[in-house]
Amino acid sequence: MKISTKGRYALRMLLDLAEHRNSGFISLKEIAERQNISKLYLEQIVSLLHTSDILRANRGKQGGYMLAKDPAKCTVGQVLRITEGSLAPVVCLDNNVNVCDRIEVCKTLSMWTGLNKVITEYLNGVTLQDLLEQHQYQGADHYVI
Repeated sequence: MKISTKGRYALRMLLDLAEHRNSGFISLKEIAERQNISKLYLEQIVSLLHTSDILRANRGKQGGYMLAKDPAKCTVGQVLRITEGSLAPVVCLDNNVNVCDRIEVCKTLSMWTGLNKVITEYLNGVTLQDLLEQHQYQGADHYVI
């Protein structure tokens, strides 16, 4: 499994919004500048996230974007499934029902199923808030007087 730039940039954008959540709606231009990501690319990502319950948009002069939910309730798994689709390590696990014609004889299915479970549980267990706090904690180790 390889996460595309779309998934990685979506996380960076949402973390930026989480970090600045007390600033109201934030323009894509501001996010693009802070994150060094093309505004046009962020617009593509926004179109994916806007259909979910993660992002709120406001048009007009004071327009922009903000998180629609608490960063502690937004998981990395949720974001990556929106931007990447399935996170399953093999095609036969992409859907809830495995329709592979080799399911009865596949000697590796249990391994792939286990890996899929580990990936899903891990990514669903990490929130945007966790990432912000982990980054702040790591930054605290570098404080010098």
